[in-house]
Amino acid sequence: MQSMDELFHALLQDVYYAEKQLLKALPKLAKKSTNQKLKEALTKHREETEEQVERLEKVFEAIGKRPRGKTCDAILGIIAEGQEVMNEVDDEALRDAGIVSSAQAAEHYEIARYGTLCAWAKLLGQDEAVELLSETLAEEKHADELLTNIAEAGVNESAAERPQAAE
Repeated sequence: MQSMDELFHALLQDVYYAEKQLLKALPKLAKKSTNQKLKEALTKHREETEEQVERLEKVFEAIGKRPRGKTCDAILGIIAEGQEVMNEVDDEALRDAGIVSSAQAAEHYEIARYGTLCAWAKLLGQDEAVELLSETLAEEKHADELLTNIAEAGVNESAAERPQAAE
């Protein structure tokens, strides 16, 4: 990469790929959740993610590029960790706590990426991109906050009440 424009485009492709992968992962997390508020939050965020993908496509259009993802190993790792929780944690309360943790890992990754994209779009004078990316950044922050509230409103306590493993 030789320019900030190229770096911006590459990160945009990374996030586009990540969002597409999360579209597949979120329903699986919701299905495995037993906490109703968690299930609803994950389902609602999947709907938001669909809108976020559409916004990213508009950003690609605004910079004159075709929407295309580039493999994002970071999101694949985060999703794999979530899959591990779903597959290996039998206790429902513990699994819900693990699902919150996995979902927040994805949110934190997205917050970092969208924050960077917003800053770079500003620097590059891409006003339309700034507006679109800022909207998504706000949604990701809200989703993270909602997950924290769900965890603190009982998910974590329920998990902590489980018998401790023998040492």
